[in-house]
Amino acid sequence: MKIAVCIKQVPTREWQPRLNDAKTWIREQDASYEMNEPDAYALEEALRLKEKHGGEVVVCSAGPARVAQVIREALARGADRAIHVEDDALTSADAFVIANALAAAMKDEQFDLVLTGLQSDDQGFAQTGVILAERLGLPHATIIMEVQADGGTLRVKRELEGGWFQWVAMPLPAVLTIQSGINQLRYATLKGIMAAKKKEIRKVPALPGGASAARQKIVSLYVPEKGKKTLMIAGSASDAAKELVRRLREDARVI
Repeated sequence: MKIAVCIKQVPTREWQPRLNDAKTWIREQDASYEMNEPDAYALEEALRLKEKHGGEVVVCSAGPARVAQVIREALARGADRAIHVEDDALTSADAFVIANALAAAMKDEQFDLVLTGLQSDDQGFAQTGVILAERLGLPHATIIMEVQADGGTLRVKRELEGGWFQWVAMPLPAVLTIQSGINQLRYATLKGIMAAKKKEIRKVPALPGGASAARQKIVSLYVPEKGKKTLMIAGSASDAAKELVRRLREDARVI
């Protein structure tokens, strides 16, 4: 089974974001980076499928030169080789542009299965895997919690709302977006880190004018504003209690 895993480099969760002067993105020169967590679970699932069925795991990523950091990490964990669509313009590109770039780089590889994380920690639109499936002309399923491969078919478990799950049967090749927590992540060993230095990373140029094809634009970013507000609820104790519960449920949405 030939499996592609799309990974993204995102700012670490511990880093306190600082906005650029235009307030349209973060100050990248100040940030520290890591592999997007849902993508790490997608990589782990691909490695487990390879161990069970044999084949090859290829990590694919689109972004500037610094993305090589997470590509090497993925290779150290057990991926066989990598494809890097390298372009500074892809740093904060939308899902449409990223999916187009990845699809162009992957189209001649004839993958049996393409895995992505459900969403990215920095933008969180959960659209790259879905658009990628459309660009590759493949069936897809989202929010996957379990993958069972048998010959040329898949059986996948999707997470729904309210604690419900759904089993879906689909043919290969296909695209799946993986939910965090689907498995237990492995870490790179010293042997894996050394072996990663010799593994192939094929660099692919981005599509000409790819960034100009964006369907979304970040107009502004701002740090959440902190404030205090006191609301006095008048009336009897019974009426005040009912109004408090209503406000907590409908306005604050904490119950």
